[in-house]
Amino acid sequence: MKLEHLSEKDFKEKTEKGLVVVDFFATWCGPCQILGPIMEGVADELADVKVFKVDVDENESTAREFGVMSIPTIVILKDGEEIDRHVGLMNRSSLVEWIKSH
Repeated sequence: MKLEHLSEKDFKEKTEKGLVVVDFFATWCGPCQILGPIMEGVADELADVKVFKVDVDENESTAREFGVMSIPTIVILKDGEEIDRHVGLMNRSSLVEWIKSH
């Protein structure tokens, strides 16, 4: 699956069904830049999981709704409800293992 960027207007529709991983990031954030290619690899590897990115500067109300205080923040949703989150950088194998545990 291709990694897709979500806006505030399409966030709810795209995340309301199934297992979804959302990477809250900012373009100026160093750790977020490192995590970007890792998330792309995860999106390719886990075809049954939807993986999205949300730019906190362009989507402030969505970031506020999820209580994102630090970035990167990775949130796992199941059928639109948050079931887990991780703040900070993760390597690819740890990230895949964490997602698969859900």
